[in-house]
Amino acid sequence: MNDLAADWNQVRATFKKIWGYEDFRPPQGEIIQTLLNAKDALIVMPTGGGKSICFQLPALLKSGLTLVISPLVALMENQVQELQQLNLSAALLHNEIPRSQRKKTLQALEKQQLKLLYLSPETLLSTPIWERLSHPQVKINGIILDEAHCLVNWGDTFRPVYRRLGTVRPALLQSKPPGTKIAIAAFTATANPQAQGIITEVLQLQTPETFLISPYRNNLNLRVKITVSPGCRRHQLLKFIQSQGKQAGLVYVRSRKDSENLSEWLRTLNYSTAAYHAGLSSSERRYIETGWLNDDLQFVVCTSAFGMGINKSNVRWVIHFQAPQLLSEYLQEVGRGGRDGKSTEALTLMSEPTGWLDPTDQQQWRFFANKLAKQYQQAQQIANKIPAQGEIQTIAEALAAGDISLGLLHSLGQVEWLDPFQYQLKFKNSSALNQSKNNSQQTQFEMKRYLNTKRCRWQFLLNAFGFIEEATGFKCGHCDNCR
Repeated sequence: MNDLAADWNQVRATFKKIWGYEDFRPPQGEIIQTLLNAKDALIVMPTGGGKSICFQLPALLKSGLTLVISPLVALMENQVQELQQLNLSAALLHNEIPRSQRKKTLQALEKQQLKLLYLSPETLLSTPIWERLSHPQVKINGIILDEAHCLVNWGDTFRPVYRRLGTVRPALLQSKPPGTKIAIAAFTATANPQAQGIITEVLQLQTPETFLISPYRNNLNLRVKITVSPGCRRHQLLKFIQSQGKQAGLVYVRSRKDSENLSEWLRTLNYSTAAYHAGLSSSERRYIETGWLNDDLQFVVCTSAFGMGINKSNVRWVIHFQAPQLLSEYLQEVGRGGRDGKSTEALTLMSEPTGWLDPTDQQQWRFFANKLAKQYQQAQQIANKIPAQGEIQTIAEALAAGDISLGLLHSLGQVEWLDPFQYQLKFKNSSALNQSKNNSQQTQFEMKRYLNTKRCRWQFLLNAFGFIEEATGFKCGHCDNCR
């Protein structure tokens, strides 16, 4: 098939043959056409909107390989498993897969037998994988950044390799035949205008086609409830779960400890549940995911590591035992409920605002704020110690959290990447540091404002994510404030 002018009837026929649908849902068709035409794109589309098909179908129709950069092993495994069950040429690479499977995937990569290769940002920039992908004979047609909000949420303070992804395309093109085109598309369910700007800038998107779909879901009923003590919080959680009968749900917490303690307590009350967090082994995580997908577990008590890209349509309720730090995380997590379009309850518990009776939430906010301030301070100290130019890996090994500090300095405009593996200091700017601190604090305050707002909750969210026109005079009629 011609890469630039794919016959649209054949595109639809392939879509129907593989996935069984008659036609695309708007704006799937336009996104697919954009990717077939090798244009850069930024796509913000609600959870359950059919994002994966938008990049999987073009990848299957084009010649060469599409790289899908994905944040979580579970997310990669679910998507690749679904594609392989359809007999499609997709594979994944991460550091937990068996050696034999890794060898088989690398051989398929070298023989150009793959259409889709899923890998994390860290795996992409690991030496053995990078060397193979940089080989002139390996044809790469596109790079997809799935769950692109992770670049914004994690790139500065948790997984700094996200900050270097903009250097991948120019570095790969240097090793490819002249005239090679590699398009980049970023997909996410949540990105406010500021986040959209960061994604575009960091990935070095070139005049991207932008698709912004409203996050509003009229089947998600949003509620916030105040608790006056830790005991009261548990009581409200239990009362809510009891009200949902045997229906499938999710309980979100902010720490591994809370995940384990709550699930243990709820199991003593004869609930079929499990704790899920990033500290579990790969096999443990797969076991819990499968149990939940098959309804052997009614709900999972989980951190933000759970649910991204996991497709379960009949989730009837989502409860936040504690609110997340970021509004984008909140919208991601409530969005995992009601993917079948049926009515779904989303409840968030919060300490009473003064913090006198229950200081839990205020302690949590303070902990994260102090941690962030410490990371900024550390970044500035490292800027005074390191050479003006050098290898990122050398700094990461020589200094504690050196790679995170470089990522932070990049976000402040004080560092530029010469390629995916080398940095160069530009200048030191303390006002940029203060501005960035203020921006981070504002982002946290946004979540607090949402919890305490007296207006329509969906109107608040629409405004926060840049859908100002739609938000004007909006009343959803089914959040706690509207009702």
